[in-house]
Amino acid sequence: MAAAGVVEQRRRPGRLSALSVYRRAAEAGAGRLERRRRGPPLPAGGKRARARARRGAAGSGAQAEAPPPVAPPPVAAAPLSPVARAKAPGGSPEAKRQHGPAASPGGPAGEGGAAALLRRLGQVADSRRRAAELFRWLLAPVRPEEFAVRRWEQAPLLVRRGDPGYYAGLFSTADLDAALRSGAVRFGSHLDVTSYAEGVRETHNPSGPALPAVVWDFYQNGCSLRLLCPQAFSPTVWHLLSILQEHFGSMAGANVYLTPPGTQGFAPHYDDIEAFVLQLEGKKHWRVYGPRSDAEVLPRFSSPNFTQAELGEPVLETVLEPGDLLYFPRGFIHQGDCLPDAHSLHITVSSYQRNTWGDLLEKLLPAALQMALEEDVEYRKGLPMDYLRYMGVANSDAVDTLRTAFIEKVQSLIKKLVDYAPIDAAVDQRAKSFLHDCLPPVLTESEKARSMYGFPARWQDGGPRDVDILITKDTEVCLLSHAIVRLCNEEAGVMLYYTTENSRVYHEEEPKFLEIDPEYTDSIEFLLSSYPNYVSVGTLPCETLEDKISLTTLLFEKGILTTKKPLVEV
Repeated sequence: MAAAGVVEQRRRPGRLSALSVYRRAAEAGAGRLERRRRGPPLPAGGKRARARARRGAAGSGAQAEAPPPVAPPPVAAAPLSPVARAKAPGGSPEAKRQHGPAASPGGPAGEGGAAALLRRLGQVADSRRRAAELFRWLLAPVRPEEFAVRRWEQAPLLVRRGDPGYYAGLFSTADLDAALRSGAVRFGSHLDVTSYAEGVRETHNPSGPALPAVVWDFYQNGCSLRLLCPQAFSPTVWHLLSILQEHFGSMAGANVYLTPPGTQGFAPHYDDIEAFVLQLEGKKHWRVYGPRSDAEVLPRFSSPNFTQAELGEPVLETVLEPGDLLYFPRGFIHQGDCLPDAHSLHITVSSYQRNTWGDLLEKLLPAALQMALEEDVEYRKGLPMDYLRYMGVANSDAVDTLRTAFIEKVQSLIKKLVDYAPIDAAVDQRAKSFLHDCLPPVLTESEKARSMYGFPARWQDGGPRDVDILITKDTEVCLLSHAIVRLCNEEAGVMLYYTTENSRVYHEEEPKFLEIDPEYTDSIEFLLSSYPNYVSVGTLPCETLEDKISLTTLLFEKGILTTKKPLVEV
């Protein structure tokens, strides 16, 4: 934890970075609380001509008796039976009063469905604005502000649009068939075959590749199909999730479910994610039930399967049709089955798995305790010799001044831990995990042409052509998107984590990072604060022009930066 030898960082006039302030305080031996909150001091080290890339490494209890069931929260529309829903395909008057008229095709962003919307969002320069607009489209006509106050983590939301083309181009049974025919889908890894009949839930996965003849035979015999990572096989789903993850600040995942007419593929259960069900084809009858107890509100883990006798009455019952949306928070039990006259294809978009205050504190409190043990002798003093005599469950009802003093001492030490909590460092570790979870960004043709992914290096006329990346002080650069990097101050040094080399399959790759010399941190902060504006390489706050070009070249090679104009005209 020593701060000796920390490299002093050059700063641009009028600009003082947080890391610079922190290192300066560390060298002066002051500001210990601020240092604790930011994490360990930066290591000493000789100056390198350019930042060095290094491949990163990947990094139950018994259930208590349930208290009385909690009252279900309000839902977006009055529950409808399948029969009533069939008689009112455009939605009930009550639903129209609550949500307004059905959205126009393609939603508020214009005509053309999901695929066209994603193309239009490609013209939006700021990735944060892209994410906000996509989420607004996902909920339309419900406003995101209303959703955040009344629904998020609280109650289901039903949106009937009466627009079968709303999700056009997102995913279809034809896309599923094409994925099967590619030969890349494997049972268990990518596809589950399931059934639920007479209260029994079964998985029927063979081993090996999911060949079309085998898969469609299962389906023809009443089995449901669950595609576990559609983003690996569908560029459109990949594009959707890669934008939404920035809105949530948490991994956005998806499963696709294809269910035969008159069947049900899964038992009633609740999940540990916020779920957005998008009905793509056919119809599906849904029943959603409120949490049965306080312990099941916003759970951190998914439930086992339930029987019908354990459920009670649903808080929402409806039939989804193409273009409709159903949202329910984690902890809400749900089940869906197909009507006899139609199959169902839907995609469930999910987020906020293990993204709670408790998950942050799991990282924060052990670090705070370790810091307290190192820096405060009160935490290293011995326990009273006789504390076993008056403490413990057997003595919990005893009235004893020694017992009272012991409890007060524990409480004071816990309260004092706040002063040692490295809050920013713990948040950075959460962000580091998020970047490992992330899908890689989807690039427009224009972004490809101005990034490493479109660099025209090739073999021509007996030798390689256009291999050199010629960056000068006048080259204008910008981060590819705002959420693709995170600068973390760790015990081993300053690490820049990034998402551009992630896989479309969850955690198929180890976390990707660059080890950054301290003198480069101001330049990375400068790029982050400048986004979405382009800045010339010469304005980066590095010591020399050679350093500015070396750092820019490395970030460009990793796909983190784009240039305002293509470096090589083809």
